[in-house]
Amino acid sequence: MKTPAQRRLLLLPLLMLSFPLTAQTGYEIAKMMDEREQPDDMVSDMTMILTSRTGSGRTLTVHSVRKGEDKQIIWFLAPADDRGVAFLKIEYEDRDDEMRMWLPGFKRMRRISSSKKGESFMGSDLSYEDMTVRVLDEYIYKLMGEDTLDSWPVWILESTPKPELRSSYSRIVSRVRQSDITPLKEEYYDRADNLLKVRTMELTEQKGYTIPVRMFVQNVQKEHTTELIFENIELDTGVKDDLFHERNLRRLP
Repeated sequence: MKTPAQRRLLLLPLLMLSFPLTAQTGYEIAKMMDEREQPDDMVSDMTMILTSRTGSGRTLTVHSVRKGEDKQIIWFLAPADDRGVAFLKIEYEDRDDEMRMWLPGFKRMRRISSSKKGESFMGSDLSYEDMTVRVLDEYIYKLMGEDTLDSWPVWILESTPKPELRSSYSRIVSRVRQSDITPLKEEYYDRADNLLKVRTMELTEQKGYTIPVRMFVQNVQKEHTTELIFENIELDTGVKDDLFHERNLRRLP
């Protein structure tokens, strides 16, 4: 019997043949994105560069381990003031997600409740909500047209969160590269439907997967930016589930 991952491997090429250049609905594009093959796990080092409207900056060094799309643990290694801060995320289908921050300076564990997901993650232009995976059936999708971005044909896909999601955003507009069903650019609108921030991605191929090597987020309202540079990327290394436990937040890698 084929595993779900094997079934997705068989299904995705069929989907891409069915929708080579156009798709009938936004939902079909979103579903193809949801079923796109992903690595079982990803280990990487990241440099996070925060820049304010005045040009002042702050650089953080991070080590990240992710399993699937629902488990992630992040340790901050530098600068010295942030060394030892750690973040754990575990997403569930049948209950609220688990998010915790270890704050060594205060010697306490902070739980991130669902009502706090709109807050900034470590002073960046990413929120805790941005750290989670979008669940396919929690949004309403609209195909707004087609365009070209960096010479790539893209679909313009609008994703509107359903009211029960209690999202920080009124909608998200994505430019989705047609060749591999991957978003290259996303615009996030606040609850008043004003443009809040823009996220762009630089991607590469590794082991047959499309993965990010650089992410740039601009908060147009605060005139603040966050750049993430991914390095030393390792895929499918056999990360164990027991790594994603609160006790491991206190242990630097």
